[in-house]
Amino acid sequence: MTPDSHSLTGTQDPTTGPPPGCPAHGRGPGGLRRLYGPDAEDLSSLYDQLREEHGPVAPVLLHDDVPMWVVLGHAENLHMVRTPSQFCRDSRIWTPLLEGMVKPDHPLMPHIAWEPICSHSEGDEHLRLRGAVTGAISTIDHRTTRRHINRYTQRLVNEFCEEGTADLVSQFAEHLPMAVLCEILGMPEEYNDRMVQAARDMLRGTETAIASHAYVMSALQRLTVRRRAQPEEDFASHLVNHPAGLTDDEVTKHLWVVLMAAYEATANLIANVLRMVLTDPRFRAQLNGGQMTVPEAVEQSLWDEPPFSTVFAYFAKQDTELGGRRIRKGDGLLFGIAPGNVDPRVRPDLGAHMQGNRSHLAFGGGPHECPGQDIGRAIADTGVDALLMRLPDVELDIDEDELSWTESLASRHLVEMPVRFEAKPPQDVMQKPGHAPVPPQRAPWQIGTPQPRPVQVAPPLPVPLPDPVPLPDPVPVAVPAQSAAEAGPARPMGAWRRFLVWWRGY
Repeated sequence: MTPDSHSLTGTQDPTTGPPPGCPAHGRGPGGLRRLYGPDAEDLSSLYDQLREEHGPVAPVLLHDDVPMWVVLGHAENLHMVRTPSQFCRDSRIWTPLLEGMVKPDHPLMPHIAWEPICSHSEGDEHLRLRGAVTGAISTIDHRTTRRHINRYTQRLVNEFCEEGTADLVSQFAEHLPMAVLCEILGMPEEYNDRMVQAARDMLRGTETAIASHAYVMSALQRLTVRRRAQPEEDFASHLVNHPAGLTDDEVTKHLWVVLMAAYEATANLIANVLRMVLTDPRFRAQLNGGQMTVPEAVEQSLWDEPPFSTVFAYFAKQDTELGGRRIRKGDGLLFGIAPGNVDPRVRPDLGAHMQGNRSHLAFGGGPHECPGQDIGRAIADTGVDALLMRLPDVELDIDEDELSWTESLASRHLVEMPVRFEAKPPQDVMQKPGHAPVPPQRAPWQIGTPQPRPVQVAPPLPVPLPDPVPLPDPVPVAVPAQSAAEAGPARPMGAWRRFLVWWRGY
């Protein structure tokens, strides 16, 4: 929104500011609430307050008091992402950016800056780039992927199963997605602690974030060059050889988008599902009782704790209206995933289970809906299920209130999840399943279980015996003569007799 649009909120003129003692005292220009700083430490509560004050679309301030709209309503979010004629993701039309209000060193610039990638493009260019990404994703074999997930899960569990304690965030949730994604993209040799640490540095914005970004990009550039020269059956090769004809730079950037977006979302999803299973007795009891599967727990987590809280950002292509608010051309809008998922008009009872309901906003919607959401779901539900099979007695090692989070406008991360369990020996992840011999086939007329055939044993070799000892003559014994009927062949059983033998089993 433009600076003069502050008056749309009904607050006082931004030049005067709220009077002392006013509830709005301490807010930003125009009395708008800030989505950063000490007043935004609990964003979920802040979203509830904004909903009460402004409805499904609320004016807010980003860092450096840059104006923005945050979309809080479920229906309003869906309308925004599904109407490309009114809203786009091209930040080059954002009014505060054109007017110089957003400095190059703005904290959110990495999220907002336009890139020539499918998630920022429109029209024919979007169809070309998006078609290449979705085409490469369609070649992924989900059965093979689940085998990779299970194998890497066993490897990770082997590293701590003998200790009886672990941190399921740093030792599991942050590693499993990177291992599987490196396998899918075609660079399993690049998966290591350094790659995981580089991804975490980039997402957290640490002092080494720039160096970590260069490390990841160099690995993806090497992969692009290798697959251009020698393609294989992996995601990178299919992206390189897609008829859309992506350049090496376009391939590398889209590999980066896929890797980082999928890694961040899936790592958060795994941690959130594990926390739900370990802390909420309803879910643990239902999982153990067979009333809820792990995939259903994943969907519930996508409602309650989506991997991304908001997405930066959508921009109005023309003057329009959304949620009763006048949106001007060039205004920016935050895609509010977390607040939209708890919209009272959609979920009047937040404690109700959402089993079978996939209408959450976790994976977006419209032209920019996440194309790899099924891969993220597979990593989460297969990995969590395999972990619980290996460690069925796993329990949280601290009180639930002691769990800590790092929260930003974009997402909410669980810092650690210490657990305890009975120590167990590692498993051989390379062992192949055994193959039992195939039993002999039955005759086509046979009913029931065939009787085992007698085993033929070779006759023993002759052994020399001592000289025979003379025995007395045997006493003759009278043997009754056998009747002709008994001596003849056995009488065949009739149909009734055969049925009785089959019924009784003898």
